[in-house]
Formats: sequence, structure tokens, C-alpha cells
Amino acid sequence: MRHDARRWVRVAAWPLAGLTACALVPALVLAALNAGRLGTVRTGADVLLAVAVAVGVATGQLIISRRPGNAIGWLLGLIELSLAASMISDQYALYGLATAPGSLPAARTAGWAAGVLATVTVLLLAFLILLFPDGRLPSRRWSPVLWALAVVTLGWVAGQFQAGTTVTGGITDALSAAGITYRFDGVFPHQGWLSGTGRVGFVLGVAAGVLVVASVFVRRRGAGAERRKQLAWLGYAGLMTVVWAAALVVASVAAPGAWNGSLGTLLWSFLVCTPVAGVPLACAVAVLKYRLYEIDRIISRTLAYAIITGLLAGIYAGLVLLATQVFRVHTPVAVAASTLAAAALFSPVRRRVQRAVDRRFNRARYDADQTVAAFAARLKDAVDLDAVRDDLAGVVHQALEPAHVSLWASQRD
Repeated sequence: MRHDARRWVRVAAWPLAGLTACALVPALVLAALNAGRLGTVRTGADVLLAVAVAVGVATGQLIISRRPGNAIGWLLGLIELSLAASMISDQYALYGLATAPGSLPAARTAGWAAGVLATVTVLLLAFLILLFPDGRLPSRRWSPVLWALAVVTLGWVAGQFQAGTTVTGGITDALSAAGITYRFDGVFPHQGWLSGTGRVGFVLGVAAGVLVVASVFVRRRGAGAERRKQLAWLGYAGLMTVVWAAALVVASVAAPGAWNGSLGTLLWSFLVCTPVAGVPLACAVAVLKYRLYEIDRIISRTLAYAIITGLLAGIYAGLVLLATQVFRVHTPVAVAASTLAAAALFSPVRRRVQRAVDRRFNRARYDADQTVAAFAARLKDAVDLDAVRDDLAGVVHQALEPAHVSLWASQRD
């Protein structure tokens, strides 16, 4: 792309970010006005989502400025704009229907639009995954999947114009949290040809979604080290989203009322914000290749701290139960003693768990650390400068695998 064309492309991206900002600001104002209906925790979750959207917008702008020909940056901009529009529609509808009933025009239509925009966001995310990381399909054979996604998007949006569509809100789940649901008076009749095509579109959408996920593994098969790292960043964002979804399911099963409580709201917020901010950041690293090869360390740290959290939580709960039920210790004393014990165990448990995780999931770093530690132990007793230099060169080659190593050593009398 020529320099003039690149400059105009960058300029054209700014209105996209400006529209997103124009939607986010009033959405936050309305969220503050709706705080009495939503509660402090859910209002805080909306603010966290707005921050995640802002991160995604900034990341999309960065990618467009550096790689204007890559569709990933533009898709990120559209995703964040759709999210911001869903947020303001949700809050607008809640204010007009519950906080100050009748004060805003077309509040019911805004609530319907919030749900439509939330689903459009998910479909745009599917396009992004299919084109990740270079903005192109894995091969021409994947063109039907791209067209299938386009058909599903158009069909689903058309289906929302049916009369009798149930409106529950958008990405922030504000209407549902406030107990507001209603039927939307659409353009098309509830029964008819569109109902049949909706069922076909659902099946097509599920098939397209499975193929989109499969495209990531197809790209990885036979790919080089760089492409594998790029895909690993996207996989990491997806894995963290799955973790929050699993935590939300476990919490809902363990405590049926947790879904609408503070814990459910917090987990739902993490579930939404992780892909909203995580996928753009993963795209930035993968497309711009900044700190691309640090994914192994990040994955090992995340896994290690997840294991540590689980172990310490189990130890803490077990100690409290043992102290209160077996030894009949007063609950405040048992809690304090268990907290001190868990804090004392943190460092030794962290070291052992991190070593085990690195040995299994970050083998290159583990071997490098072991090599450096062994060299440091040998260095204590070394007296021959030439032997130290040769040993150091071997350690650098083994630990870092550089293309070339040059050492300068001097010895003072």
C-alpha cells in the first residue's frame, strides 16, 4: 500500500473510534443514573466493561495505524463500536422503562436494539477468528464458511424483526437484571417463512461456529514457530474466557441464587470483559509481533497461580473446618490462624508449583533456568578464565540459542 493511501486509511479509522467514544460516554452517564436499579456491583461491572471496550478501541486503532491493510484492526473497531452501541441501548432502555418511565422516546426499541447489537458483536468476533492473524482465510476452501457467516448474520438480524420477539437486553444484561422483559412488535409476522428459515439459520450458524474454531487448529497444523505463537495468544484469551464461563456454571450449580447475586455478576463481568479486552490485546501482540514469544511464560504463570489459588483456598477452608469442628476453636480465632498459615505457605507452594508447571508447560524456560543455575554453581569454584569463557559461551548457546555469540573477558592482576 502506498504512503498516501496508508495515510488516508489511518485518517478514515478515526471516525470509527470517535463514534465508539460518543456511545461510551453517555452509556456511562446513564449507568450512573440507573445505579439505583442495578446496584453497586452491577454498575461497577458496567464501568469495567466500558474500560475493556476502550482498551479494544485503542488496540484496534494501533493495529490500523501500523497494518492498515490487515482486516483484523478494522474488525476490532467494528466489534468495539457494536459493543458500545449495545451498552448505550441497554442503559437507555432501562432508564426509559424503569428508572424514569416514559421519560425517553423509543425506549422499547432501544432495548430490542441492544440484544441485536450484542449478537452482531458475537458474529463479528467469529469473522475475526476466521481471519486471524493476517486478515486472510486459511485457504480458498474456507470461503464458504465466510459466506455462511454472512448469511447467518443477515438471517439472524432479519429474524429479530419478527413480531413477538422476546426482549431481555444486550451485552450488559441490564434489563434482565432489573426484571424487565417484553415482547417487541416487529415488522414480519411471528409465523411464516421467516420462522422456518430461522431454524435453518440456527443449524447453519452452529456448523459455521464449529468450523471457525476448527480453522484455528487448521492454521496451526504445519505452521512455523512464529505463526504458532500468534495463534497461542488468541488461544490464551479464549482459554481464559472458558475458565470464567466454567466458574460461573460451577457457582450457579453450587449456589442456585448466585447467578443474580454479586458473585454471579462479578463472574459474568469477567466472562464478558476477558474477550472484549483480551482478544484485541492478543491481536495486537500477534499482528504487531511485540513480545510475541512471551506467551509460554504468561501461560505457565497463569496456570501456576490458578493452581496455587486452588490449593491455598482448599488449605484455608480445611484448616477453618478442622479448627472449628474438631478442636472447637472460636471462629474468629480459627479464621485468623488459618489466614496466617495460608500466608506462610504461599512462598514455598508457589516455588514448587511454578517449577512443576514450567517443567511441563514451559520446558524451554525451565531448561534455561536449570542451565544458568548449574553454571552459577560451577562459577563459585572456577579459577581458569578460559574455561569460564568457554563454559559461559556454552551456557548462552544452550539457554538462549542465539545465532552468534561474542565474548570479551579481561582479567585483572
